[in-house]
Amino acid sequence: MINKFIAKILPYFPKRVVWIFSKRYIAGKYICDALTESQKLNQKGVMVTVDLLGEYIKNLSEADLYKGQYIELIERFTTEKIEGNFSVKPSMFGLLLDKESCYKNLRQIVAFADKCDSFIRIDMEDSDCTSDEIEIFRRLKTEFPTRVGLVFQAYMRRTAADISALLDLNLPEAPLNIRLCKGIYIEEGHIAYKGYQEIRDHYVENIRFMLENGVYTGIATHDKYLIDKAYEIIAQLKVPKEKYEFQMLYGVTPQLRQSILKRGHRIRVYVPFGEQWFGYSTRRLKENPAMVWHILKAIFVRQ
Repeated sequence: MINKFIAKILPYFPKRVVWIFSKRYIAGKYICDALTESQKLNQKGVMVTVDLLGEYIKNLSEADLYKGQYIELIERFTTEKIEGNFSVKPSMFGLLLDKESCYKNLRQIVAFADKCDSFIRIDMEDSDCTSDEIEIFRRLKTEFPTRVGLVFQAYMRRTAADISALLDLNLPEAPLNIRLCKGIYIEEGHIAYKGYQEIRDHYVENIRFMLENGVYTGIATHDKYLIDKAYEIIAQLKVPKEKYEFQMLYGVTPQLRQSILKRGHRIRVYVPFGEQWFGYSTRRLKENPAMVWHILKAIFVRQ
């Protein structure tokens, strides 16, 4: 109840107060901030995926602005030789306004990433976006087989079928590249599983299915139970370390992250940044009030 109350009233606080809550899991407001934090992570043996904050635009002119910023972002990170890639949210590029315009915007970004020998991951948003995001991914994957990946959410009832339906794109020379997370958006019960262990069980099933079928798998979780289950599956299937990676959010559970590294597994940190940090922070806390406790711990407990 306390978490929900804090998450509900936080948008009405001064931004400087909200920033106290946000700065531990957002790299900063500008590209230079994302570069600095990404370099620090690389020095620790950690790869990154960088996310420019912004979503659910209201007009297509905003999409042009964000597209230009992503092009600059890719160029800067390539020049600085950062070991990482880039995550994009289709709603930032007009998905809910004009699906074809969104596709064209994302295609330009992926094409630029291709020239820079880089990689773009399409984030999965709420259920209103799921089918369109899968369709856009399929189109881009067909044209740029090794330059684009997708995200699925284990709590969605359709996820297992959606992953299976993409296996025709899973080629030996260009395997599917999928990040799996639990899921954060508020969905109705007929759309998403609700039980805590139920979601965990489906997460494990999805991970096993992907690894069994040669999908490059991003195991995105801070749940030690799921990490241990992933270890078991990897050992059982004898999956080579270059066929998967663990993924975590910036600023969250650094000790657990370090333990994964010590075991010799690849790990990537999701690094969000941008001037739209306020909306991102308050929306995420409303969608997942349990994050309040993690943020409070991050503020008051070292590491």
